Amino acid sequence: MARRRRGRPVHGWLVVDKPAGMSSAHAVARIRRLFDAEKAGHAGTLDPLATGVLPIALGEATKTVAYAMDGRKTYRFTVRFGVATATDDAEGAVVATAAFRPDTAAIRAALPAFTGTILQAPPAYSAIRIEGARAYALARAARPVVPAARPVTIESLALVDRPDPDHATLIVRCGKGTYVRSLARDLGHHLGTVAHVAALRRTAVGPFTEAGAISVDKLEALGHSVPPVAYLAPVTTALDDIPALALTAAQAAQLKHGQAVRVTETGSGSLAEFGRLEDGRVWCAHADGRPIALVRYQGGAFRPVRVLNL
Repeated sequence: MARRRRGRPVHGWLVVDKPAGMSSAHAVARIRRLFDAEKAGHAGTLDPLATGVLPIALGEATKTVAYAMDGRKTYRFTVRFGVATATDDAEGAVVATAAFRPDTAAIRAALPAFTGTILQAPPAYSAIRIEGARAYALARAARPVVPAARPVTIESLALVDRPDPDHATLIVRCGKGTYVRSLARDLGHHLGTVAHVAALRRTAVGPFTEAGAISVDKLEALGHSVPPVAYLAPVTTALDDIPALALTAAQAAQLKHGQAVRVTETGSGSLAEFGRLEDGRVWCAHADGRPIALVRYQGGAFRPVRVLNL
């Protein structure tokens, strides 16, 4: 007899405002228990030191996590100049100090060098895999390896506060794979000193923002006064940038059985209704007002990538 999965089939997205000191995995575990959900995952790890937006996917929403992680992210962070740490944040041991502090004009003048597509080396303490091992595991085993630099995209970077000579607060909007800790470290080097991230808050991940976030503690404290599902966003929230494809019930059944739907079968009468059909592009197929599957257009047909059982 097949073993019954623990939990209930709860589907949707919850935007958690993660506090400092809590790991992303711990936040997911608490939410999963609170909802008694079969499946749960998150869209982009936040370090324990960091606070802010942690989108948590429940049930079928876990199939859309990759699309949420591909979205732009926004962070507000404080750089401390004159002190470098092993982890490039306030949790690490101090490894270097410098007396020089850049002035505000110099910081502003340096920011254009860190916008656009740039090369960035992830921190030694990161989840990057190096020869099969996580970089942080090698660092903790006293075998630190500096991960190779890779291209990342930084759409905007702005200085928003300079409370004192040691600190500067900035806001960055960036693409997937960007490390704010590396950005602070490299900004310090560029300005002729050393630096690390003293505070970090994520304010947005794709369509998920802090305006719609709720703390785990508050959600637990509500008890039965407000059902937790009242705070869930639809499974398709992470798919805002993906075009919709309307299909019939029969075509939806084809996709659910792993079969492709050819463009000539959609009954559109005109390819113009789909805009520009590019091979490899992903669409979200709908039928009767419900999302059915993520499909990829290839060779004149829409082929199922992930079927959504809603």
